[in-house]
Amino acid sequence: MTPVRSPVRLSPSKPNSPPSCILGISAQSHDAAAALFIDGELVAAMQEERFSRIKNDPSLPIQAAEACLRLAGLEAKALDEVVFYENPYAKLERILRAGVRELPGSLRQLPRALAHQLGHKVWVLDALASRLGVDRAKVTSRDHHQCHAASAFLLSPFERAAVLTVDAVGEDVTTALWLGDGTSLTCLEALHFPHSLGLLYSALTAWLGFEVNEGEYKVMGLAAFGRPSFEAELSKLMTLEVDGSFTLALEYFDSHTNTEVGFSKKLEALLGPRRNPARPWDLENDAADRRCADVAASLQAMLERSMLQLAARAREKTGTPALCLAGGVALNAVANSKLAAAGFDVFVQPAAGDAGGALGAAALASVERTSRRPRPMTDAALGAPVSGALATELAQSLGLKTARTDDPAALAASEVVKGSVVAWVNGRLEFGPRALGHRSLLAMPNPAEVRERINRVIKRREPFRPFAPAVLESAAPSWFEPFAVRLAPFMTTVATVREAARARLEAVTHVDGTARLQTVNEATAFGRLIGEVGAATGVPVVLNTSLNGKGEPIVNTEADALAFFTSHPCDVMVIDDVVITKP
Repeated sequence: MTPVRSPVRLSPSKPNSPPSCILGISAQSHDAAAALFIDGELVAAMQEERFSRIKNDPSLPIQAAEACLRLAGLEAKALDEVVFYENPYAKLERILRAGVRELPGSLRQLPRALAHQLGHKVWVLDALASRLGVDRAKVTSRDHHQCHAASAFLLSPFERAAVLTVDAVGEDVTTALWLGDGTSLTCLEALHFPHSLGLLYSALTAWLGFEVNEGEYKVMGLAAFGRPSFEAELSKLMTLEVDGSFTLALEYFDSHTNTEVGFSKKLEALLGPRRNPARPWDLENDAADRRCADVAASLQAMLERSMLQLAARAREKTGTPALCLAGGVALNAVANSKLAAAGFDVFVQPAAGDAGGALGAAALASVERTSRRPRPMTDAALGAPVSGALATELAQSLGLKTARTDDPAALAASEVVKGSVVAWVNGRLEFGPRALGHRSLLAMPNPAEVRERINRVIKRREPFRPFAPAVLESAAPSWFEPFAVRLAPFMTTVATVREAARARLEAVTHVDGTARLQTVNEATAFGRLIGEVGAATGVPVVLNTSLNGKGEPIVNTEADALAFFTSHPCDVMVIDDVVITKP
């Protein structure tokens, strides 16, 4: 990796400064979000997609920002600073420089990219000031990877840690190694565009027929069905050095002329034609699909090897096994589990992708003003809550049956035990791509037919996609082999299901014997629900998947939840303290 000649540092510059209100913003790439810090603490964070109902919406997150302010009882004029998660001028420079370097191949794409950037992206700070109604002087920006690093370290439990930020590309950096120490962050080494693990994984995601920035986690699930038998072919795509640095063989990639897929005809010559995205998957009977699973397994193995070497380099440079990860690649739960198994003490906050950039941007400005770090992040419930009264009114207007309950967790648990699929909407909305027991679809973790019903009939998605087991923290070691306890609450790791437990966890055990685990505190409403299921069945585990339809974001409001319930064949919905059923 390239040492940073002028290290980027974060240090408190205004000790004893007055209380501050900081709004962080990420947007324009994918998964836009807003995050609000008040008096040095994180009070709210939400993604724009949950309001617009457009999956991974990259638009300026005005609705999300207004919701954060509304939740805190503030108006925009109370903000001291609005911080954007990257430097739009530096990004424009990279697009121009890279496009000119690739001429004449980029001749068609470069004018479009420049027009797009100059048309509105470069003016994003002005647009935020105008749309939010704040003074332009209050709107600033920070470096993209610095924001990722801050979201990882400043909200971690570590006083000192190595930090790896790995994604497709920020302004110019694709991978960076940082040292976090107290309230300071120092960038030690970095790799630059176009050499990128994120772009490598995205290009193969597109080749497999999935949507870029959306289908990468599907590749991770598909990999378990294959064997890494294409490692020789994929080794031609990237050279990995012993220090963790890497270079892509650029002739296999095509990010300058085809941004939709990011790979060239040479990659198709190596692996065969791209899989038709519209063709249904059939891993049991279709040899071509099994071959795709082998390619996915080979890609996953390459990513894991790269991350392990990057982590080894981070420990060598910083002298600590504590490791914080951020960037889209940090959402690869399987790779995270391999890092933990290799002896690293890993922390990944739940919105490690671009949405978390808003979190990091606000955290940076907050630390600069308050000279102190926020409390470690232990809960992803950072959005707006739901109201049972409003849910009742809306449900009755739709002709649905409603009833109030004094113990919604116990009632939902009784329905799960009976075999119902329960839509569970409770408390504040989660931040990040995973439903963690606030906007969830719940069922028993066995038999395997439960998984088939939810995949095919309710979620209407690929049959190879796994579901997560949510388990009580205290019971988790009895059902799962040793796992990364810091990662499990946010579902950012996988664990091996104990052999003796698999018959009772069929619906949440993946084909390779693992599960994307979530541990749940017994004192929460979701924890009480799981505890009731355990008391009735002897299995303190429920199947947990996000409450959303195919191609939709996770539900946000009471209206979103009821729209899902009326259009999908789940059995019961519980919103706050209201039980809703269909006539």
